Amino acid sequence: MTQEQTPTPLVELHGVARRYQVGPATVTALDSVDLRIDEGEFVVVLGPSGSGKTTLLNVIGALDTPSEGRIIVGGQDISSASRGQLFDFRRRTVSFIFQSFNLFPGLTARENVEFGIDASGRRERSEAVKMLQDVGLGDRINHFPHQLSGGEQQRVAVARALATDNPVLLADEPTGELDFRTGTQILELLRAEAGPGHAVLVVTHNREISRIADRVIELSSGRIVSDGPPPGGPAPISELHW
Repeated sequence: MTQEQTPTPLVELHGVARRYQVGPATVTALDSVDLRIDEGEFVVVLGPSGSGKTTLLNVIGALDTPSEGRIIVGGQDISSASRGQLFDFRRRTVSFIFQSFNLFPGLTARENVEFGIDASGRRERSEAVKMLQDVGLGDRINHFPHQLSGGEQQRVAVARALATDNPVLLADEPTGELDFRTGTQILELLRAEAGPGHAVLVVTHNREISRIADRVIELSSGRIVSDGPPPGGPAPISELHW
């Protein structure tokens, strides 16, 4: 393989652990995790509640600090970065789709997406409307979060994350509030985001979603117990059902 053909790693974890002290007990959320995700990959992480899925997203996105190990995202070693460096990293390298949406209640749907655009500086603010149209909310752009259903709020969160155009997109149950038809539309957008210079990591309980992934990672008790393509290779989104 030539140098030009070698994929660029966007996420690298080396011996990463995350432990919490809960009273007298030590809880291990991540346990000696090694992981590499290259540009162009659409990766799904599966595992039961408490397996470490959300903790994995949080340490990759610099929302949590590992107890040990190194994390390199977008070429930056965030395990040794300063507070200022981490602030800039979260603005320009990673984008989050939170399970709890994390929309600004005092901003409209359009303004929430514009916030994401302003943070990364990679798009024009005028593109916010198109991003909302892409997720089926063209008629709700001036509504505030409290005027939107849970599914609509989730779609605003997806539009905001996609609007940043950051290299690494981290999604925690991005279709959890959506019906099947809307969910597959959102998955098409996320799948398309995993291209040159970009990677997408989706955490979900929905094993069906893993069928369209390039790789499926399974966590158990904070450890990676399997990592590879879905059986038979990635399926087209049209074959999904849940």
